Amino acid sequence: MKVNWFKRVWYRVNRNYKDRLFCKIFGREKRKKYALELYNAINGSDYTRLEDLEIITLEDAVYIKMKNDVAYLINGTIAVYEHQSTINRNMPLRGFMYQGELYSKILKRQKAKIYNTTLVKVPTPQYIVFYNGTDDYPEYSKLKLSDAFINPREDNDYEFTATVYNINYGKNTALLDSCRPLKGYSYFVDRVRIYNDSMPIEQAVDEAVRECIEKDILVDVLEEERSAVMLEMLTYFDEKGYEEGLREEAREKGLKEGREEGLREGREKGLKEGREKGLKEGREKGLKEGREKGLREGREEGREEERANTEAERARADRYRELLLANGIDPDQ
Repeated sequence: MKVNWFKRVWYRVNRNYKDRLFCKIFGREKRKKYALELYNAINGSDYTRLEDLEIITLEDAVYIKMKNDVAYLINGTIAVYEHQSTINRNMPLRGFMYQGELYSKILKRQKAKIYNTTLVKVPTPQYIVFYNGTDDYPEYSKLKLSDAFINPREDNDYEFTATVYNINYGKNTALLDSCRPLKGYSYFVDRVRIYNDSMPIEQAVDEAVRECIEKDILVDVLEEERSAVMLEMLTYFDEKGYEEGLREEAREKGLKEGREEGLREGREKGLKEGREKGLKEGREKGLKEGREKGLREGREEGREEERANTEAERARADRYRELLLANGIDPDQ
């Protein structure tokens, strides 16, 4: 499956400017009441003063690439809330990095002197992930940073967690009932999916927007920013097919590269084994031929020496016989 070049570029550009619906609802100053309601629902608190909550989302944290996050500073807590349509086991690591960047921002603003001996107090971190993808997932789970440690620690002294809530409509009903805008968001996404089963995505989004406005669900967001919401939802749902295409293309490329690498390694291994086997057989054959030649030459030299010794003995015997005869002694008696 080939992914169209134009769509690839269009999605990349669109990702750079589009604003997620989740962030429109819970990450804007003009809708801070929704942010406060979400924080209260998660923590079982009852804050009512909007000035108690400060939105401190890192809008330009490009290297972290968390454009759909919202972050609040409230009552000594940094609450980082992230919306995800897929479960990623690296979320604790991403949250840890995000919290670290927020700490740097806050400490710089406070002109904190962290190299002095006086203890510098910092807000308590909280990292929540709201999941509304289509894969089956429990209503509540915790992902741990320690699961990624190369060398696990038995004492559990170092930990950072991502608490995941499944906010698909019909899941975590107590949480959704305690936060009307979160329930409205869950309902809206669910209606888009249901309509999309029987009509094109553009029409499905339009129908879901119309229905939610009629039912007084997220009216301020859907009426004020209808065009932006339409674009965001169209991109979100079309992105699924696009990303699946990328995965299929990557699988095909991986298979091709795997075959090529396998052939290359096979050839290299074959050559290596061939050389090793040739050297081994050469040594064995050389030793065998050397032994045979050595034995053959040794036997020939032995026979030569034996003949030479025999002739020498005969010469000595003849000289001895001549000596006896010269002295009048018969050597045969």
